[in-house]
Amino acid sequence: MKKFTALLLVLIMALSMAACGQTAQPAAEAPAADTTAEAEAPAENVTITMWVSGAGPQVEAMQAAVKAFEDETGYTVEFSAPGETYEELMKTKMAANDMPDVFDTHGWSVARYSDYLMPVNELDFVQYIDPQIAPVITDEDGNMFVLPFDMSIEGIVYNVDVCEEAGVNVDDIKTWTDMEAAFDKVLAIGKNPVHMGGANNFTVGWFYDRVAPSYFITNPNGNLAADLKAGSFDETVWAEISAMLDSWVSKGYLNEDCVTGEYTADVASIAENETAFLFYGNIAVPIALSMNPDVNLGMMPLPAKTADDDVTLISGENVALGISKDSKVKDAAIELLNYLAQPDVAKAIPEATGNKPALTNVKVDLGMIQPYLDKYSGVRAFPFFDRGYCPSGLWDTICASGQDVLAQKDGAVESTAKLVKDTFNDKFGA
Repeated sequence: MKKFTALLLVLIMALSMAACGQTAQPAAEAPAADTTAEAEAPAENVTITMWVSGAGPQVEAMQAAVKAFEDETGYTVEFSAPGETYEELMKTKMAANDMPDVFDTHGWSVARYSDYLMPVNELDFVQYIDPQIAPVITDEDGNMFVLPFDMSIEGIVYNVDVCEEAGVNVDDIKTWTDMEAAFDKVLAIGKNPVHMGGANNFTVGWFYDRVAPSYFITNPNGNLAADLKAGSFDETVWAEISAMLDSWVSKGYLNEDCVTGEYTADVASIAENETAFLFYGNIAVPIALSMNPDVNLGMMPLPAKTADDDVTLISGENVALGISKDSKVKDAAIELLNYLAQPDVAKAIPEATGNKPALTNVKVDLGMIQPYLDKYSGVRAFPFFDRGYCPSGLWDTICASGQDVLAQKDGAVESTAKLVKDTFNDKFGA
């Protein structure tokens, strides 16, 4: 269980926050650094501080690659992976203007970290950044700030065998109303339609991140993206989403211990063929396979709110590294990024996360999830709601207030909507 918990910690930072980490092998000499930074110390005296988010296989794969880089260059990399405290520690470092030389932006390279990063537009790997992720990591002036390793292209993870037993064809699920009809069929065979470990509030946040776009963004006839970008948040729409979650609890669509249960049970339940659907990223698939190699899982698009809209996916950067603009070892940090961008090195990260590579020259076999990424490649994808349309810092409120809805506290549907709106307004004006 200790090993399983460590694997699942990866999910906290993914927002889609693994299979086996692959040790990277030393590769060809990295391209010469393209920088005018002041002269640096000899290799044996160069130390690069590097912080990454997450835990488990993706961190193990990154650490192995960094060790190979150290062996090849003679540099020292002080590697730190603080796990679930990463975001709070980084906020402290931002406040003190004391950033690591190289750090993981965990989905926020432009909105949160761009003021602290040097642009990487002139580095060689930029030519290989997938056009599907490029707009997400590019600011309004055309600057990119990170080397992205993988990108989240996500919907809802489902158990193929449980759905077949219940008579559910996921391709018939076009709206949330259709989804509820599927839940009823799953209940009829004595299985959990959805498993949610609500004691860890990020699992509730993942529900909102996947449902909110269909209410606010995806329908051309009611797209509120411009309003959100202008600082206007419609709390009545948020209340509709919360009311749906509240009704799911009342109808028994969630596990009985959804309020007190831990997130570690979510993937275990779908791996044991006891649950049909998870509001998780694709990384749940390799973790479930590590528990039950015979489990048969898939990924489906997100339903629309109404029949005049289409199903969608959510997307965003996942593991991505940038260089502090104030780093005293920029040359060495650039060498590190160029080394990690080599295809034989970079592929270890998407292999560990189960996500699509963010570099077009990196080829990986994502196993069970690959046919679904291919099948739904033409489905529209929208950014994670909190990253793409909300001010930085709203995520914590979404998660914490969502717990009250899950617990069906009196007036939680309305009070949660007001709290999220008030926090949105405060953060937007900050």
